[in-house]
Amino acid sequence: MNNNEALNIYPKTFSHIGITVPDIEKAVKFYTEVLGFYVIMEPTLVTEENETAIGQMCIDVFGEGWGTFRIAHLSSGDKIGFELFEFKESKDLKPNFEPFRTGLFHFSVQDPDVEGLVQKIVDAGGKQRMPIREYYPGEKPYRMCYVEDPFGTVFEIYSHSYELHYSAGAYK
Repeated sequence: MNNNEALNIYPKTFSHIGITVPDIEKAVKFYTEVLGFYVIMEPTLVTEENETAIGQMCIDVFGEGWGTFRIAHLSSGDKIGFELFEFKESKDLKPNFEPFRTGLFHFSVQDPDVEGLVQKIVDAGGKQRMPIREYYPGEKPYRMCYVEDPFGTVFEIYSHSYELHYSAGAYK
């Protein structure tokens, strides 16, 4: 490896995640009122066409024949983007929780009040998938829990940063 190659190796930052939902208004309400994300762009209709950069880009990504979809952009407190998509096909298709299948199966948010956030999620129509667990029982207050939003998307809640959860070796 030469010096120029070594300079190009550095941790990249996380920009955003895209989630497909069956009802974009309900999803925006859930993610803003329960998780505290804020709206960058209200739900907007995107139409299949070749006249604009966004139209061309969406054809590149989704192929042809999708017609229209709706999109909204939210952001977390640490400026990570949360992109919501609603396609006509999304109305009747629920996500399958398949953690053993290759690919993304969850994302995670951080809140020191894991218990309170889990209760808010359940009260808003989501689901608690497991008991709240401690990573270092009796030693450190790091807690976590898997949950689902009201639309079936699985995610995880951590009480502390990712680095703190794993830096001391959670698998002792």
